[in-house]
Amino acid sequence: MDLSRRWLSDYVDISDVSDKEFADKITLSGSKVESYAVEGEDLKNIVVGRILSLEKHPDSDHMWIAKVDVGAVSPLQIVTGAQNLSVGDIVPVALDGSTVHGGKEIRSGNLRGVLSEGMLCSLAELCLTVHDFPYAVEDGIFVLGEDCSRTPGTDIRTAIGLTDTVTEFEITPNRPDCLSILGLARETAVTFGKKMRYPEITYITAGENVRDYLKNVTILAPDKCYRYAGAVVKNVRIGPSPRFIRERLRACGVRPINNIVDITNFVMLEYGQPMHAFDLRYLQGGEVIVRNAAPGERITTLDDTDRALSPEMLVIADTEKPVAVAGIMGGEYSGIMDDTTTIVFESACFNGVSVRKTAKKLGMRTEASGRYEKGLDPNGCLTSLQRALSLVALLDAGDIVDGVIDVYPSPKEQTVIDFCPDWVNNFIGINVSADEQKKILEDLEFKVEDGKIYVPTWRGDVEHKADISEEIARFYGFDKIATRPLSGSATGGFSEAQKFENLIHARLVALGLTEVKTYSFISPKAYDKICLPENASYRNSIVISNPLGEDTSVMRTTALPCMLDVVSRNYNNRNLSESFYELATVYIPQGENELPQEKKTLVLAEYGEGRSFFSLKGKLEAIFAVAGVKEYDVEPLSTAASYHPGRTARITADGKELAVIGEIHPNVLENYDIGAKVWAAQIDFDLLYSLKHTLRLYQPLPKFPSVTRDLAFVCDKTEPVGRLEKLIAAAAGDILEKIELFDVYEGVQVGPLKKSVAFSLTLRAKDRTLTDAEADAAAQNAIRALAEEGAVLRQ
Repeated sequence: MDLSRRWLSDYVDISDVSDKEFADKITLSGSKVESYAVEGEDLKNIVVGRILSLEKHPDSDHMWIAKVDVGAVSPLQIVTGAQNLSVGDIVPVALDGSTVHGGKEIRSGNLRGVLSEGMLCSLAELCLTVHDFPYAVEDGIFVLGEDCSRTPGTDIRTAIGLTDTVTEFEITPNRPDCLSILGLARETAVTFGKKMRYPEITYITAGENVRDYLKNVTILAPDKCYRYAGAVVKNVRIGPSPRFIRERLRACGVRPINNIVDITNFVMLEYGQPMHAFDLRYLQGGEVIVRNAAPGERITTLDDTDRALSPEMLVIADTEKPVAVAGIMGGEYSGIMDDTTTIVFESACFNGVSVRKTAKKLGMRTEASGRYEKGLDPNGCLTSLQRALSLVALLDAGDIVDGVIDVYPSPKEQTVIDFCPDWVNNFIGINVSADEQKKILEDLEFKVEDGKIYVPTWRGDVEHKADISEEIARFYGFDKIATRPLSGSATGGFSEAQKFENLIHARLVALGLTEVKTYSFISPKAYDKICLPENASYRNSIVISNPLGEDTSVMRTTALPCMLDVVSRNYNNRNLSESFYELATVYIPQGENELPQEKKTLVLAEYGEGRSFFSLKGKLEAIFAVAGVKEYDVEPLSTAASYHPGRTARITADGKELAVIGEIHPNVLENYDIGAKVWAAQIDFDLLYSLKHTLRLYQPLPKFPSVTRDLAFVCDKTEPVGRLEKLIAAAAGDILEKIELFDVYEGVQVGPLKKSVAFSLTLRAKDRTLTDAEADAAAQNAIRALAEEGAVLRQ
């Protein structure tokens, strides 16, 4: 929202406040200023001049030598090629050393042998257009009219009113009332303790009745149109608006067009209420019907674009056709033309969600739709309409027909909140008297009476005592609120789950892995790239209703595609060996109209020199160790999609699948354009957390020595070593302190389809020194237990 300081001064006198002070204080009170700039700041040393004489250039058939009075002791001689000048014309003169728009510097010099002591300026050189001064010539010198200062020597910016300060505000969506000059004036008045002045609304009607022209207004969709007010102006006199309107519109970024259109734009900016003017000739039947569009209906809007309408869109129609898309733009014949004689002024309030959806579907966003979609106050419609009629009278733009048609099916009621000054003080941590709080609220035009606060209907953001507290705080002064500790028993710190996550993160980083972060939404084609079967449950994903594109259209059920994207990108960027991990969230559908189950999964992947199945398995064992998970089983897995069927394992704990680890299938690697072996693991992080035993108890150093026994067994080649370790542990008993695999051998010495595995057993008793007999007995128990399972002691 751009605010003109000149326009603001019509309602609040802050002439004693600098631009910087205004920006700082209004920001502190809650209306954030993005920037401010003074119009025409780049124009330097340009003044008003009067042409005293014009002579033909002796060496040119199109140049003139002008004598120009610029308020100096003697007139200047300026050579110009303009053909629209006459003696006595008042023109802008760029003096020697001046700067025009765009930064161009003007210097005295000779033009075809004749001295020129400056330059006469066009509109463009002052950063203006014919919309700012309709009587000017677009491709000639700007000849000032009677609405400008005509005293020679006057600074041109002062003469034409190009001195306004434009302040840009960032208005939050909950404050549509501040998308208006009056809304910001109200905030300014309270911030600086000034008196607020409202525009005077007075006009005289020319007789007849509005229903002689506008026969009826019907709202067929009251859920989308809350109020519709219309008035008629006859004998319309189309012409340019006076300078005070043109320069205020220009400062706010709106192009002046003609008096009627400018009135609607002026009121929209002043009150924040969009308006439209219909040419009554094209309103068939003299009726306005607010309804949903009919199936297959079309409209050509004012921008000369044919648009297809759908039944959920709200339109303004006559008895035959739609004449406007409600709250967005009028139809091609609804605009004001040079021969328009009778108009209907519309001031209406439409449902913001409906306007936003329609504007998005039609691919058009206007000043009006931008306001409506934030939710306007229907109680402001009639006042805005009356202000437009008052401007019609002021500008003598037509004759106002008596009466207004105002259809308001369900008037909006005020919000009423208990006035609780002590609660506000305690809530904010201030000490402001009830009278001072009451004054702040009344300055904001809240009504405080009998212990109740009556909120003005334009403040739809105020619904609770906490909202009242914010109003008090921002005008009491956020900078005045003392710092204090948090009240209550709340203390900071990490939750147990966060501590566990940090523990795992630290261990993974210590193991040399790099953390990555990927998006939770993926393309459905990602499941094809990781070779998931067509009937795989993981293909059942939550579909995003409004995705950025197909590549981000579903919520992932597995994080493996995202990790392989990272691996592919790094591999193809010639990072020859890397290890990555991500603590990702996956989304498992739970049924129609139910939120998905959000599960955490820890994904690891590595490739390159020194990386293998066993290096990755070692990292998993380190993770399980730091989590305190000791009891788990490892078994071969040949059915895991995306993985090599002969080089993949499943890790289970407490009867549940804790992790899958293996080499990525060659077909998957080809899909991702990866030319190296990749090993990956997926850990059910939620299950890992439920199994954790991270409490570490102090263990004193052993008082008695340990005994070691090394045992080598011959077993089937497919026998999992982990199973053998469990058998040894069970057989050896409580004195087994540690078991460690130190050798695996396959060859002719052990026979085909066999392997030799060697374990080192560390034995120790807590209360005595073990005898050889005890150690040997434990070893023999282990040998017998393995023999029963087909693993014999190697001789």
